[in-house]
Amino acid sequence: MAQRILIITNDLTDSISLQNALRETSDGPYEVLTAVSMSEAIDQLRKHKMDAILADLYLPDSEGMVTFNTLFANAPQTPILILCGDDETLASEAVKSGAKAYLTKNHLATYLVAQSVRNVIQRRAAEESIYIDKVRAEITLNSISDAVIGTDMAGNVDYLNVAAEHMTMWSREEARGQPITTVMPIIHSESRLEKDNPVAMVLQQDRATTLTPGTILVRRDGSEVAIEDSTAPIHDSAGNIAGAVMVFHDITDAKAMAVKMAHLAQHDFLTNLPNRALLNDRIAQAIGLAKRRGSFLAILFMDLDNFKHINDSLGHATGDKLLQSVTERLSACVRSSDTVSRQGGDEFVILVTDDKSAESVAQTAEKLLKSLATPHHINKHELHVTSSIGISVYPSDGIDAETLIKNADTAMYQAKDKGRNNYQFFKPEMNVRAVERQVIEANLRVALVRHEFFLHYQPKINLKTGEITGAEALLRWQHPQWGMVPPIRFIGIAEDCGVIVPIGRWVLREACAQTRYWQDSGLDIATISVNISAVEFRRQDFVAAVNTILVETGLPPTCLQLEITESVLMRNAEGSIAILEQLKNMGIQLAIDDFGTGYSSLSYLNQFPIDVLKIDQSFVQDIGYNKTDSDGIIVSAVIAMGNSLKQKVIAEGVEEQEQLSFLKDQHCEEGQGYIFSRPVGAEQFEKLLRQRVMTQIADVAVFPN
Repeated sequence: MAQRILIITNDLTDSISLQNALRETSDGPYEVLTAVSMSEAIDQLRKHKMDAILADLYLPDSEGMVTFNTLFANAPQTPILILCGDDETLASEAVKSGAKAYLTKNHLATYLVAQSVRNVIQRRAAEESIYIDKVRAEITLNSISDAVIGTDMAGNVDYLNVAAEHMTMWSREEARGQPITTVMPIIHSESRLEKDNPVAMVLQQDRATTLTPGTILVRRDGSEVAIEDSTAPIHDSAGNIAGAVMVFHDITDAKAMAVKMAHLAQHDFLTNLPNRALLNDRIAQAIGLAKRRGSFLAILFMDLDNFKHINDSLGHATGDKLLQSVTERLSACVRSSDTVSRQGGDEFVILVTDDKSAESVAQTAEKLLKSLATPHHINKHELHVTSSIGISVYPSDGIDAETLIKNADTAMYQAKDKGRNNYQFFKPEMNVRAVERQVIEANLRVALVRHEFFLHYQPKINLKTGEITGAEALLRWQHPQWGMVPPIRFIGIAEDCGVIVPIGRWVLREACAQTRYWQDSGLDIATISVNISAVEFRRQDFVAAVNTILVETGLPPTCLQLEITESVLMRNAEGSIAILEQLKNMGIQLAIDDFGTGYSSLSYLNQFPIDVLKIDQSFVQDIGYNKTDSDGIIVSAVIAMGNSLKQKVIAEGVEEQEQLSFLKDQHCEEGQGYIFSRPVGAEQFEKLLRQRVMTQIADVAVFPN
């Protein structure tokens, strides 16, 4: 594209000479426009963008510096060359005010005209390029989040970008010329001593460097931020060092995040207790110290007995708050030198260091049990939770963290087997039980698939008429190698590992289907009773699962009696009422099993929609053996209470004639036990159903076993 030149003069000869000079040059092509007055020139400038202006300062409508100032105001970015005669004074003044050069009129016809025009145009292009680069650099530096500070060779600030202004709280104008140590004082985060600014080292050694870790920038208002940086020398075109530039950024948040991540890597997110990794480290340190001192330490492995039931019934949010409440109580029961750790779920491990004796560890365990047994008030619920604790001691029970924790865990299961809510010290023979437990659990998980379970049925007898009123379905396990496995050996393990849920639903489905079969065969059986474990009862889908099984098997709900222990119902009495009412609305009969062994209150008992109270066999078997005045008093009280509440009372474990006679005398409605029949298979129970009534109830002519 041709470069456009505007010639402004009312001297025709000068105009022609300039036009000819520009046409004859090889630098072109040039598009030459002319104007003979200021008004005409301004009109041309409004219409066209000019690459250069050649102007006579004496025009018909404007003279002297007024002419230049008017042109400069209308075309500030266009290079202006002044045309002058012999007196160059005015032209020089114009150059000082912004003109690029001047041409004497006696040289207008020479090659100097084109050369001068070319030079000013090229210089303007170079200046524009430099300006654009500078603006681009300025925008770039102000757009980045890193702070940038430049200094001269004396270490005085000559540049700050916006981020640096924000970081240091110095404006560029205020900082310019100030020593870098004034604008950017730095100290060490720990010693709080002043640190040397790296700019000085860069200027001395002419090589890049960085700040050492732990550097703090003290801002102008006295506040502090942690920073990290890189500092490098600036060189001129000859390669000589001309200053330094420092690039740095705020790492306060990054440091805080690093600290937080390090904490999370060693602590449980919910309770903020040390996790397994940190606990192992502390145990290792405690073992090293105990070895040097000749002292000992203890590991307490704790599992919450009722947590799974609460978590399943009330939801994880309530369960989480309960764990946090437990954490507070555990922490309050131990010394600051001890460590309370959460292993996961509802398991906690406590490291007790430098203790004097086993008795003091036992005292700590008793203190923990007592503290946890106090009700927890969570989301308007009064929650009861107990704990089983296993204890191992260094060095007798292990010389490393893994062994000590494993043995404490083993002792904890022994505490569960002994009724829960107690503590047990590890004994070597417990390992045999632990291995057995693991083997049983592994086999339980496949027993359903292998069809190793079956049901026995024990009749319930009307003590007045001798009729069979129903039966209780009892789970049996026939292992292919072990033979018959007693329920006491596997039911608790099934509950702990969660296998009891699919097993329990299989039992319920099998019992309902068998009862429906007997009914369809014309046999008279009013109800079938099925025991429900705590884990099943607290499942959120429990009621729906029961309904599904009844629909699938076709058994009327009124023929199903669910037996739930007193302790299970009282773990969350209000929640239990809601579940029982749903079952009751379906028509299902409800029984409290092992009544008298729990801790229910009469106020709650009256609110439970219960149909049957089953007297625990331990009270029945005391009849005739306890020769005190209180012989049978509990049984009598339960029978009387059941009658007053219009609830049927069934006595379990009736084995002796004296027991049966006492129960009849007290008007107990039903009984169940070996005196009538042991639990039998489905075929043999069917024979009992066909027999229907004992022939000699008064003489206790029992069913054949």
